[in-house]
Order: sequence, then structure tokens, then C-alpha cells
Amino acid sequence: MINAIETKDLNFRYGNINALENINLIIPQEKFVSILGPNGSGKSTFLRILAGIIKPNSGKIKVFGQSIDEISSDLIGYVPQIKTLDRNFPAIAIELVLSGLNHRWALNSTNEQKDKANFVLEQLNAISYSKKPLNQLSGGQLQRIYLARCLVREPQLLLLDEPATGIDMICETNLNGIIQNFSKVKRTSILMVTHDWTSAYEHTEDVILLNRKLIYYGDKKNAFSNENLMQTFSHPQHHHHITFGNLSNV
Repeated sequence: MINAIETKDLNFRYGNINALENINLIIPQEKFVSILGPNGSGKSTFLRILAGIIKPNSGKIKVFGQSIDEISSDLIGYVPQIKTLDRNFPAIAIELVLSGLNHRWALNSTNEQKDKANFVLEQLNAISYSKKPLNQLSGGQLQRIYLARCLVREPQLLLLDEPATGIDMICETNLNGIIQNFSKVKRTSILMVTHDWTSAYEHTEDVILLNRKLIYYGDKKNAFSNENLMQTFSHPQHHHHITFGNLSNV
């Protein structure tokens, strides 16, 4: 089987700052993988490279065996963080979802397309505000609408940058469960950036620990060792004592 993602010696810099250093990864298809690391560790940058939004300074990337420059954008869905989303566009929520099917703002959508959009919105518990203007949605609501826009397309690779941000704990658990079920039913490969270790452990299969360099990639049961977490979340001037689910300064 062709792997979902392969990177070789992947590097990216913002000016003179190294954001990613020599990332070598092989992720099989149909995996639900969480990405964890401190702020500024390159998590969002990595997703943006895989989405084709920015290009690495060096290294190679393949998605489903194809160069990132050659693969069809239809195969990849990307949901950025809330702070990057524009809620001032003059449209209602379901129109944004339907744009995922039409690849444009369509004045007329088929009944089949509307039914598909409404089904996804119901799954995400977002149907109640499907007719609301985008500028009237909360951050958490807008995040769900952008997620629905991706899911309605049924991409083979789904890239999620903190999809539960702005959502309360109960809703976050439900949302992660929905994403987990989607990955199983649709046999989708998913990479999800999260700060929630518990969510990563309960809902995803594998874990990437990233701090500019790849610290760990593999089974979640072996990811959260003290050694891995110390390498990921500590730095020379400020060390942490870390156990699973707890962090305290020493």
C-alpha cells in the first residue's frame, strides 16, 4: 500500500529561524495521527507545507506517492486555526459548507449537495446555525463550519490545526469522537494538531512529538514517556518535570 505521507530531510525557515529541521516521516494510509509540541515548534508550519500553502526550503514530500506539487487538491482537506479564519465574508454558514463541494461560491446548489451538507452539519451538531451569517458565529461555531466544509468533500487526507479550539470540554470530546469515526468510516488519513494530551491518547492511533525536530513518531502507548516529553517540552534555560497529563516547573 502507498503511504499517506512521506517526508525526507524536510527543512523550513522563517528568515534565519529554523521552524522545521530534517523531518523524516513515513505515515501509512488510514491513520489518525495527533501532533503535539510547544508553541513555535513547527506544528502548524508542517500542516501548511502538507497542504501546499507554503514550500519547504529543502527536502522532499510525497502524499499518496505523489509529489506535493502534483497531487490533486481534491484529495486534501485543511482546517486552519480559528485566528486565521475570516468571518467577515458576506455569506451564511451553509453556503461556506457548500463551497467545499462546488469549489466556488455557487448561487444554486443541487438538492443532493444540500442534503449532503446538512447531513455533515447535523453530525457536527451545527445544523442549528447553518443559516446564520458568518459574522454572527462564535469562534467555536465557525471552526465547526470550516470543518464541515472539509468533511463534506470526503478528502483522503485531512489536516486539522487545533479543531477543538474555542469549544468547551464536553463538545470537544464529542467533536474528536466524530472526527475519529469519520476516519474509520471513510478510511481517511488524518493529522491533527492538538495541545490536549488526553484527547490525543483517547482518540488518535499514533502520535508525533515535534519541537522543530522530530522527537517521536509511533504508537500512542509509547509516546508519553518522561524522556520523550522532556525532549519535546523542555529547553536549556527552563526545564520541566513532566508526567502524563501533568506538568510542573522545577
